[in-house]
Amino acid sequence: MLTSAILILLLGLIGGEVFRRIGAPPLLGMIAVGIILGKEVADLLNPIVITLADDLRMAAVMVILMRAGLGLDREKLLQQGSVALRLGFLPALAEMSAIALFSSLLFDFNLITGLLLGCVIAPESPAVIVPGMLRLKSRGWGVAKGIPDVILTGSALSDVLILLIFSLLLNFFQQGVNTDSLTQLPLQVILQIVFGVAIGFAVAWLITVILAKLKLAQNPVHEIIIVGSIALGLIILAETFPYFSGYLATMALGFFLIEFDAPLARRLRVEFNHLWIVAEIVLFVLLGVSLELKVLEAVLLPGLILLILGLLLGRSIGWYFSTIGSNWNWRERLFLLPGNSAKATVQAAIGAIPLSLGIEGGETILALAVLSILVTAPIGAWAIPTFAPKLLEQGEVDPTKVSSTEKTRLLAAIDTSLLATEVLKKTGELARKMNAEVIVLHVISHLDEEKNTELETLTQQHLADISYRFITSNGVVGTEIIGIAQFYEVSDIIMGKRGHQPLEKVLLGSTSQTVLENSPIPVILVEEK
Repeated sequence: MLTSAILILLLGLIGGEVFRRIGAPPLLGMIAVGIILGKEVADLLNPIVITLADDLRMAAVMVILMRAGLGLDREKLLQQGSVALRLGFLPALAEMSAIALFSSLLFDFNLITGLLLGCVIAPESPAVIVPGMLRLKSRGWGVAKGIPDVILTGSALSDVLILLIFSLLLNFFQQGVNTDSLTQLPLQVILQIVFGVAIGFAVAWLITVILAKLKLAQNPVHEIIIVGSIALGLIILAETFPYFSGYLATMALGFFLIEFDAPLARRLRVEFNHLWIVAEIVLFVLLGVSLELKVLEAVLLPGLILLILGLLLGRSIGWYFSTIGSNWNWRERLFLLPGNSAKATVQAAIGAIPLSLGIEGGETILALAVLSILVTAPIGAWAIPTFAPKLLEQGEVDPTKVSSTEKTRLLAAIDTSLLATEVLKKTGELARKMNAEVIVLHVISHLDEEKNTELETLTQQHLADISYRFITSNGVVGTEIIGIAQFYEVSDIIMGKRGHQPLEKVLLGSTSQTVLENSPIPVILVEEK
């Protein structure tokens, strides 16, 4: 078991990084590692891991949904609420219907089996869409109109709807077609959504009382254990008591935590981002393990045709009607093609159920689920960041709704005065708190190797445990500090209030005054103790 865990995590990480460096989506490398580790190739994993795969995937989906909820923006959702609601129903229903229709022609399925296949293929993948949309939010793409928030919410709602229809269709096969069940479907969908949101609200309030008011957690690790366990419990509870959507309740939990206690939500956002690093590897490696490549051969060509028809003649119609009357331009509507098409998580979770229940055509349904993952997940992961700059407008990022994805970088400007030690001490203190990189700059008027060596030694002494770069530059001191700070895109400049300057410079304001007056980057001045 431990050996299998090591293989999944280590090789999954390496596989993802290899594919990242060649310009391909990392998840493709993780899936490839899973295929190699699985029964199709090397068969290196303990059977217990295969048995636990569904539970591990559920935990990974919980992390995805919490990240989505913690990243939603209430104001943008209110602004585009009707679009989000329509995106939650129309595209998936249209794609499901198109697949049901064309599967009867391509695979000779009856209507109910075709609809069952449509339910397997139509859901969008939170494993691809949630990280993609959160990444766009952190960079400002589409945030002015709340496009990432709308796609996130619509995707969650559509998965709830399709999973409900899928469950109803399975009952048709197991108990016979029941007209009463069909007429009750709209009511069931509404109740699942209402109860899911209500339970998410109540649990968020309870967590806020426990963590923010009673302060029962000692640190962010305790907070993530408590919140993660409760969120996973909601999903498990919904399977036992199917009166609410566990997925929607989990996402609502994250959303309402922002409203109840923004500082707590910010800490949890950071910790769930860290947790996703592991969950992503587990999710996609196990996805690769579960793939049965041999079943793809017979359905490859008709399956690709079916996916294309479902997208172009189904989902595209749903996208069109979902955005009628909105303030989206044609480029933003076109972005739904790469931004709202990826499939992986739900297909991996339910694709094999018809086969396990002995439903005729179950093997074909599983093969088409696998094909949809292999085709759309890598393309979606690549297309979202690729087409966003071409189709969306970049707006101002709201730092209260996203986690920083960029490495923080500080600039420490030092000279040969005694203040250099204080500047480096202050820089080190800030860098450790912010987990930041440091640029140490010494502007010189003439080359002095001995002084440079002394400053490098001093820098090493105070920043030994911090990633830093020591550089020298020639020119006007204030101008060089500002120019290099902008070139390296640092967040702050730390420098001494006074260094070695001629008397007239000190009286007129010195280098620090020049930098303060002209730098667009915040400046922290350090005085000699």
